[in-house]
Amino acid sequence: MTQTPTAHTPAQGQARVQLTVPAQHPMVTVLGSGDSLLRVIEKAFPGADIHVRGNEISAVGDASEVALISRVFDEMMLVLRTGQPMTEDAVERSIAMLKASEDGQSDGQETPAQVLTQNILSSRGRTIRPKTLNQKRYVDAIDKHTIVFGIGPAGTGKTYLAMAKAVQALQSKQVNRIILTRPAVEAGERLGFLPGTLYEKIDPYLRPLYDALHDMLDPDSIPRLMAAGTIEVAPLAYMRGRTLNDAFIILDEAQNTSPEQMKMFLTRLGFESKIVITGDVTQVDLPDGTKSGLRQVQDILEGLDDVHFSRLSSHDVVRHKLVGRIVDAYEQYDSQHGTQNGTHKGGRGKSGHKGK
Repeated sequence: MTQTPTAHTPAQGQARVQLTVPAQHPMVTVLGSGDSLLRVIEKAFPGADIHVRGNEISAVGDASEVALISRVFDEMMLVLRTGQPMTEDAVERSIAMLKASEDGQSDGQETPAQVLTQNILSSRGRTIRPKTLNQKRYVDAIDKHTIVFGIGPAGTGKTYLAMAKAVQALQSKQVNRIILTRPAVEAGERLGFLPGTLYEKIDPYLRPLYDALHDMLDPDSIPRLMAAGTIEVAPLAYMRGRTLNDAFIILDEAQNTSPEQMKMFLTRLGFESKIVITGDVTQVDLPDGTKSGLRQVQDILEGLDDVHFSRLSSHDVVRHKLVGRIVDAYEQYDSQHGTQNGTHKGGRGKSGHKGK
């Protein structure tokens, strides 16, 4: 996108920029259907006056805001050049990344276009990509490190992105198998009280992992891959006593492991394997008095070579926008009342139920 001077003079203390959209990009791809993308930008910069005439976009306002608006459109054009459409969510996230960089809250090494165009896995007509800067850094850490911890609230893509990297590694023959595991007992429930065989009892706890697999692989191929042992989905207890070589291993819901279980799992690591451990330390469902292995392991392994901790926040939530606000509201309540999940840290109250 080129910037051109304009004959109109902005008011004193204001700046003006005029941008020309290249002819190969229809304006609807830049402005959105019904100008929906333009409205997102106008809402983010209420002090600026943005006008569109033909393929030219002009902005008048505070110099710093006008500069950011120009950068937003530039990043949008870089994304559009890859053939990927811009969405309202992508524009909002681009603006948030640029503002964070401008405010010094981010080092600004990665641009929005670099984040939004990084393809992890293409499957069944859709492409899985990171949507936030922290998600991109989490994905990059999985490439660079043997053990990666993805810690953050619900909806930040911790498990989903790890699953996409696992499938990518399998398809590119970096590993020979995928092993997916999670603690089988949560929220004080006991398997003995559930109906059915052992596999029928544990299946509901592992179902989210199956759901993610169905998003990323041909559903007809999954039973065959599982029968061959190429993909294994099992409760954490089944990992004891094993050495896992040439595998991509994911431990999900790791906040519900005890310190002993966490140590057991980490020491299953074999040659040519990679481990990703995901969890939300604000949603621990262990019985009273049991420490979370995910909380403790941060104190033990932080700074260890080839071990990386990726921490995501409410800003990385990719579910309904309200989810991020709910996470923030709970954090604010806990900080004000000295609680955790709305209950006193010393024990579980009636409201201490898992809300995922």
